[in-house]
Amino acid sequence: MSYVHKKGLSAGDWLNYSLLGLISLVSLFPFLYIVSLSLTDPATYTPLKFYFVPDRFSLASFRYILSTDSFINSLKSTAFVTLVGTVLNIIVTFTMAYGLTKKWVLGRNFFLGSVLVTLFFNAGVIPHYLLVKEMGLLNSYWSLIWPSLTNAWSLIVVKSFMESIHPELEEAAKIDGCSDIGVFLRIVIPLSMPAIAAFTLFFAVQHWNTYFNALIYISDTKKWMLQVLIKQLVMENDASGVGATSSSDEVLVPKETVKMAAIILAMFPILVVYPFLQKYFAKGVMLGSVKG
Repeated sequence: MSYVHKKGLSAGDWLNYSLLGLISLVSLFPFLYIVSLSLTDPATYTPLKFYFVPDRFSLASFRYILSTDSFINSLKSTAFVTLVGTVLNIIVTFTMAYGLTKKWVLGRNFFLGSVLVTLFFNAGVIPHYLLVKEMGLLNSYWSLIWPSLTNAWSLIVVKSFMESIHPELEEAAKIDGCSDIGVFLRIVIPLSMPAIAAFTLFFAVQHWNTYFNALIYISDTKKWMLQVLIKQLVMENDASGVGATSSSDEVLVPKETVKMAAIILAMFPILVVYPFLQKYFAKGVMLGSVKG
């Protein structure tokens, strides 16, 4: 007969929970302020006032920001780079990782060594910029996709994961007449779905939050990514093409509420998707760490 000893929380536990709760509240306040300010009616907005709850709710700022060409263009640009970039990332990462698992592949050690070197050495921003320039990709969405089709960490983790798949399954498929490509598509890919799901999220979030490369390689404002537009609005206080303007009822939409609405709209897709797929992020961290 098992006996479970029950006791209350110790003073140390209460202290830990209190500190964690306090840190959570402090972290939550800026987000609540952004949401509250974005939902504030322009007619009741008061500068420099902290809005924990809007005096009067209104979607005017959201309607306005969604009616501007600059925000819509940046949203389309970000969606295109995220969709196309993620698909290509998955294809390149998993095909290359599968090739690196085969010892009989010609030049395997050279390519594997080249991948490992990039974990310790980085050419830097200037050589990367010159490479993109020589490829003729400046001011193109492909400057954010082609140079980053994969990365060393992803390749190594996926390679380790694929090495954990029992080789007997591949051998049985080959006995049944499958080619190497058939084995990859019919055996390896179905068994790698957890890894594919995790890395799809990794790559999608990475592309959605693209900022530095977009700032360097894309100067055409019509091709700006969302994060660059948000930076222009918030950090430089430049709301040209997006800032305050007169609505149909001649009430000015304050630049501050427009900025906050833009921030919320930029975060919204990730905020909606992430809670439902968080378990894949947790699994993705452990992929390839244990071989069975």
